[in-house]
Amino acid sequence: MNYWLIKSEPFKYSWDQFKKDKKACWDGVRNYAARNNMKAMKKGDLLLFYHSNEGMCIVGIAKLVKEYYQDPTTTEDAWVCVDVAPFKALKNPVTLAQIKADEYLKDMQLVKLQRLSVGIVKPEEFDRICMLGGL
Repeated sequence: MNYWLIKSEPFKYSWDQFKKDKKACWDGVRNYAARNNMKAMKKGDLLLFYHSNEGMCIVGIAKLVKEYYQDPTTTEDAWVCVDVAPFKALKNPVTLAQIKADEYLKDMQLVKLQRLSVGIVKPEEFDRICMLGGL
C-alpha cells in the first residue's frame, strides 16, 4: 500500500461535503507531477485529506476506490482523475504549523512542495500524522 496527500480548499470542497457525498471524482488537476502521482495510485491506497488556504490542516483519510482514468472536465488526453471515498476522520486536525514543527514531518512534500496538490506521503509520515490526529 502507498500513501498520498490530496488538497482541497474547504470553501470549494470540504471534508464534511466529501463525507456526505460518500465518494468523489478527484478531477481538475493540472500539474504534471500531481498527475503522475495520481497515475501511480492503486486501489486501496490511503490518502490524507488536507484543507488548503483555509484551516491548512489534515482533517481525514480517504481511500482510493478507482484508479486513474480520463478527466471528464477536459478533452486533453494528458489529464486524469481518480475516485476517492472517505475512510476515517482524524479526531484532531493536524495543522501545517504542527507538521512544520515536527522533527519527523518537516521534510514532507506538503512542506517542501507546498503548491503540489497531490503528493506522496512516506509510510512513517502517514503513521505520525495518524498519531498526531488521535488515531
